[in-house]
Amino acid sequence: MNEVIQSSALEQFLKNANYDESLVGEFVLPDPLKCYDGTPVTDSQMWQSKRRQEIINHFQSEIYGVTPEIKSPISFEILVVDEHALDGKATRKEIAIYLLGDTTGPRLDLQIFTPNNATKPVPAFLGCNFFGNHAITSDPTITLNTGWMRNTPDSKNVIDNKATESSRGSESDRWQVEMVIDSGFALATFYYGDLEPDHVDGWKSGIRSALPDSDDWGAVAAWALGLTKAMDYLENDAAIDSKKVAVIGHSRLGKAALWAGALDERFALVVSNNSGAAGAALARRNYGESIAAITTLFPYWFCKKFATYGSEPKNLPVDMHQLIALIAPRPVYIASAEDDKWADPKGEYLSGKYAEPVYSLFNKVGINSDSWPDVHIPVGDFIGYHMRTGKHGVTAYDWQQYLDFATRHFRNL
Repeated sequence: MNEVIQSSALEQFLKNANYDESLVGEFVLPDPLKCYDGTPVTDSQMWQSKRRQEIINHFQSEIYGVTPEIKSPISFEILVVDEHALDGKATRKEIAIYLLGDTTGPRLDLQIFTPNNATKPVPAFLGCNFFGNHAITSDPTITLNTGWMRNTPDSKNVIDNKATESSRGSESDRWQVEMVIDSGFALATFYYGDLEPDHVDGWKSGIRSALPDSDDWGAVAAWALGLTKAMDYLENDAAIDSKKVAVIGHSRLGKAALWAGALDERFALVVSNNSGAAGAALARRNYGESIAAITTLFPYWFCKKFATYGSEPKNLPVDMHQLIALIAPRPVYIASAEDDKWADPKGEYLSGKYAEPVYSLFNKVGINSDSWPDVHIPVGDFIGYHMRTGKHGVTAYDWQQYLDFATRHFRNL
């Protein structure tokens, strides 16, 4: 779909979307504690041995697709080490990760900041970024991304889908690198287009074209695969406590973070920021972005089957509270923005709320709130949630909640 047609379709969906809570109507969610043969799930062992995989299978067949297994281990090469980053607060590294182990094959370029005052391996946040590693801070020494870049109304420093020097630091508000470092965490990130450029033909130059049996899995799963492969590297980095890695994502990359966190239990904590439809927001609510909208605008993000539920979301055999439940018993944090109605903030909260019964199997307290909280009132224990004022994005307020949440939970690991 070209940009003109996509923009026209988006305008139409935005115009027709429901933002009236009274028009949501009643809906019935699939029971996460009822197996497909009708057997009730009564304990955590049964969840782990039977029900969890049933739900994964449906997310694979109906929404994200099945990611092919990469049997060869990654190889990596440390390209840059700067021990004086952030005015001496951090060490910055650039690492080439060869995804198939072959230096001539597909790769992602991981950038890591670690605090220089650390006396032992540190916990870390890992996430994909939208506009290249050079966009995280204004540091002029960071290698400029040379791949295909999204050219959107908010990407003013992209010309002909190529990054420019003026794009340095353009995503710094979203990443709050110094706040992360000052809190004693490392920050690891890579450009999501390293895995697959974000357009309908992006698969042709992405990881999906390099793998066998890769016909029907989407870009969200490809980006999630990149997070898993970056985790492979972090397990080999002596500066990182790989038992305390939080995977984080915003918007479409929040969907990828949730899917990566669901599949890869090495991630000790998962953060979804404004992930919306096919992320944290319930699909069965008639509110904001719909299955029909997202699969029309971005069909390549998903497997083909997902679009067939556009007119009847109630027929989808899973819903997104079960995606949150797949992360149990590990902590998960869901965040919304008050003005981001397209992402359905209340639907994001409800996914956390309806995942609580699975956390209870592990004697973990979930979102621990009987009503959708007002803005700037974080709630929850092992399922965290907040809604802040403002629009679709990631802010310093969001990061402070994530750092506090991770600090609390990692203290006991």
